[in-house]
Amino acid sequence: MEEQLLATRAQRGDQSAFAQLVEIYQTPVYNLAYRMLGNAEDAEDAAQETFLRAYAQLKRFRSDQKFATWLLTIAAHHCIDRLRRRKRLTWLSLDDEVFSGTLASDAPEPEDAAVRRESQQEVERWLERLAPAYRLVVVLRYWYDQSIEEIAQTTGDSVGAVKVKLHRARNALARVATTDGQSRRAAPVDGRCSAVEGVK
Repeated sequence: MEEQLLATRAQRGDQSAFAQLVEIYQTPVYNLAYRMLGNAEDAEDAAQETFLRAYAQLKRFRSDQKFATWLLTIAAHHCIDRLRRRKRLTWLSLDDEVFSGTLASDAPEPEDAAVRRESQQEVERWLERLAPAYRLVVVLRYWYDQSIEEIAQTTGDSVGAVKVKLHRARNALARVATTDGQSRRAAPVDGRCSAVEGVK
């Protein structure tokens, strides 16, 4: 792939090759940051920081990796760090008993039709209610069309943990859509971000 060749050249010090990679991926990186952070200014800052970090870490990139996955991993981790530093955030609790016992169900997911009926702005508002790690798996799955395995590579989670997070996140979004933002909220406690930090 062209991106892989450009990455190899960039590793050898070819700054024009890295500039081309920035041009190719600036929109995907910005969009990921925007979905995670919720506003344009923070997304622009996060995108710039992502490329700075990528350039500094180029020697760590392996030729057997997809450059896009490697780059989005850097972006995702930076966005989660920024979200964790924010104060007074209120995230939807994914530990509530409403979610217990649902992971083994093979019934059709009701949230699909509900989400399709809502506007993009409402979906973004719902995303902001999810804790960062859960928001990330939803964004990677439905906006970047990553497979479960690719999400696991991006997040550093196991495939099983990704499935759990995705399932809980989808149910959480369905609940928010159904109750139109009236569902019970729980603020994250220092050291544990709802169910997010505990699911590995």
